[in-house]
Amino acid sequence: IKKRRSRPCFFCENKVDQADYKDLNLLSRFQSARGKILPRRQSFCCAKHQRKVSEAIKRARLMALLPFVSEQL
Repeated sequence: IKKRRSRPCFFCENKVDQADYKDLNLLSRFQSARGKILPRRQSFCCAKHQRKVSEAIKRARLMALLPFVSEQL
């Protein structure tokens, strides 16, 4: 079984320590068009930063900065 070479984590590559819940442009990169949080294999984040991103997205949703579901008809 060959292991695929994955892209480096966005946060590790750019030396960003935290995913801030107020940075909506950054958080929207890690959401699908429907507003769902992308899994690690699609977002290319390491496990540590994926947890931080999902926590920040959930916090932003609770504060009504991001929608829980975005309806696209």
